Amino acid sequence: MAPRGPDQEECEGLLQQWREEGSSQVLSTSSEGPLVDKGLAQSSLALLMDNPGEQDAASEDKWSRRQLSDLRAAENLEEPFPEMLGEEPLPEVEGPMWAAVPMQTGPQYADCAVLPMGALAAEQWEEDPAVVAWSIAPEPMPQEEAPIWPFDGLGQLQPPPVEIPYHEILWREWEDFSTQPDAQGLEAGDGPQFQFTLMSYNILAQDLMQQSSELYLHCHPDILNWNYRFANLMQEFQHWDPDILCLQEVQEDHYWEQLEPSLRMMGFTCFYKRRTGCKTDGCAVCYKPTRFRLLCASPVEYFRPGLELLNRDNVGLVLLLQPLVPEGLGQVSVAPLCVANTHVLYNPRRGDVKLAQMAILLAEVDKVARLSDGSHCPIILCGDLNSVPDSPLYNFIRDGELQYHGMPAWKVSGQEDFSHQLYQRKLQAPLWPSSLGITDCCQYFTSCHPKRAERLKYSRDFLLRFRFCDIACQRPVGLVLMEGVTDTKPERPAGWPQSVLEEDTLEPEPVFPRTVGTIQHCLHLTSVYTHFLPQHGRPEVTTMPLGLGTTVDYIFFSAESCENGNRTDRRLYQDGTLKLLGRLSLLSEEILWAANGLPNPFCSSDHLCLLASFGMEVTAP
Repeated sequence: MAPRGPDQEECEGLLQQWREEGSSQVLSTSSEGPLVDKGLAQSSLALLMDNPGEQDAASEDKWSRRQLSDLRAAENLEEPFPEMLGEEPLPEVEGPMWAAVPMQTGPQYADCAVLPMGALAAEQWEEDPAVVAWSIAPEPMPQEEAPIWPFDGLGQLQPPPVEIPYHEILWREWEDFSTQPDAQGLEAGDGPQFQFTLMSYNILAQDLMQQSSELYLHCHPDILNWNYRFANLMQEFQHWDPDILCLQEVQEDHYWEQLEPSLRMMGFTCFYKRRTGCKTDGCAVCYKPTRFRLLCASPVEYFRPGLELLNRDNVGLVLLLQPLVPEGLGQVSVAPLCVANTHVLYNPRRGDVKLAQMAILLAEVDKVARLSDGSHCPIILCGDLNSVPDSPLYNFIRDGELQYHGMPAWKVSGQEDFSHQLYQRKLQAPLWPSSLGITDCCQYFTSCHPKRAERLKYSRDFLLRFRFCDIACQRPVGLVLMEGVTDTKPERPAGWPQSVLEEDTLEPEPVFPRTVGTIQHCLHLTSVYTHFLPQHGRPEVTTMPLGLGTTVDYIFFSAESCENGNRTDRRLYQDGTLKLLGRLSLLSEEILWAANGLPNPFCSSDHLCLLASFGMEVTAP
């Protein structure tokens, strides 16, 4: 191909510069040159745009010469760029600023540019001396850690906190009371103890979580998946390995398909009670048959048809277990253990319903735990009571008495404050009707009856009177006459009384007077937890509804009452037959929020589990 003239080469350079910088700027720059005027530039651009093929064919051969012509044009500018005040002139750099690499086209992709082989390996980065001159020198690294700056009145400035992993934030310590003499309760000559652990856990039913999804917007959807949560729950059960497991919000299909088979493989025997009505969750009590033997199981339903006070579907479960003493201890025995598990109504406004439900549960516990001499065996009552510490319901369980007449219903549980509302439901006496069959002492009427003899005994003379009574000496109407059988009638001996004196064999029905606005129970229960963290100065938290930490889950156990000193509003207890040996510490609201609340990747429920260790006296038979 014949070489092109200088005009065509100049046109190619103008076209390239026009594409890069704009046609207006190129035209204004080219008008200052001695060879090309404005009209020639426009005609050259039009010519090149009409013949793009020739430009593409000669682009490789004229690439370097066009770059040199651009450099020469820049050197021939009449007015140099003005220099900034105080700025040193840039040093001149010898040699070309950059080397052009001709672009090649791949055989398979005609529109894609391909660099020649070895171009990337040969390319080296060269620092511009001007850029190097303006670079900021790196700061020298300190040889030693800089001292913390002291401030007057503020001590020393502490470094920023380091992010702590989840498992360290949610670390819960085991509080051991077995080494304390008061908690151990062992005196000289006392025998060994039967020790066991009990866990109470609201595991959050999946159906209930989906019905209230707005409460879990802070959680990633993956950690709310049931399979993920189930694996975490089972890992938690295996880690703590309790002897008795009391669960709330256990979804029925999950229980039969996953929970019960898995717990059975772990060595548990399980009992389940679903809520009444159309509810899909319930309560479960599981125990290890290697440690306990079942004596009786009593499910409790709080729903009573026809009673507006008891029209809710909550349930409970009461088991009577016999501890199994190891054979190495010889001929010894341990008292039975009564375990009650429940989930009380949540509604903060219906404290009257909660008190009635708790009265039914306490009456059932009283019946199951009552011994032949009228006393009670050791009792553990646990579950989600939906009441805060020091609320009237909590004080009723702990102190054994509550004056409820005239109390606002919302105040019973203490969950929320509705004192600002104009209309407030107030409790009236009696709280429940006598048709419920429960006294104000939270006992069944039948449990309070004196035991009747199995057989009624009559004297011989009383029975003989029926032989010659008036009705016995009269011939029945329509009796068939049979000689030697029905043809004679008995004759009353001389001096035989004419009438039969009836003996009063009926026992009077017991009368149970109703107290005015007061309910009681005699189970002597106290809480495993103190509901306060002294090392943090914060209250304990078992759940975080609406982002606010509170305690609604409890483990109560039977103890012996003791003197209260100067205080008369609260009972004090000490360990009796059942001794508290240890407990798993709870957490504060701040610690839980540091782990993004509940649930989180490590705790798969919106409640924390409660775990306690107990000891029971082993006595000789």
